[in-house]
Amino acid sequence: MEKEKILVSACLLGIRCKYDGTSNKNERILKLAKDFILIPVCPEILGGLPIPREPAERKGKRVITKSGKDVTKYFEKGAKEVLKICKILKIKKAILKQKSPSCGCGKIYDGTFSGKLIKGDGVTAKVLKKAKIKVLTEEDF
Repeated sequence: MEKEKILVSACLLGIRCKYDGTSNKNERILKLAKDFILIPVCPEILGGLPIPREPAERKGKRVITKSGKDVTKYFEKGAKEVLKICKILKIKKAILKQKSPSCGCGKIYDGTFSGKLIKGDGVTAKVLKKAKIKVLTEEDF
């Protein structure tokens, strides 16, 4: 029987694609590779943003960098590309990086760059949920 495919934020698998060029490597998520096929994605990179890049947070429906630049279009493009990957590979489940403006699920930073969390979803998490893909975070493991 074929292993289930799970979409995973690439940074959780140790890929250095975070805004500052580092990763959020998570050993518990990496161990899932024994039982599942993990498909790494970084919506921000797929949307056309570079590494490193200026930190960004959601502010309402927009995504704004720390210096005030609107980067929403990159986040929306990345979310669409991730959804395409899910459809092509028939992926029903995703493990995304909590608090991220693209991948956060249930809680994200408030857009003030003060470290304050609010209820909400990142751009990609929202798109995947709308498409009926189950979204989990590293905090669920």
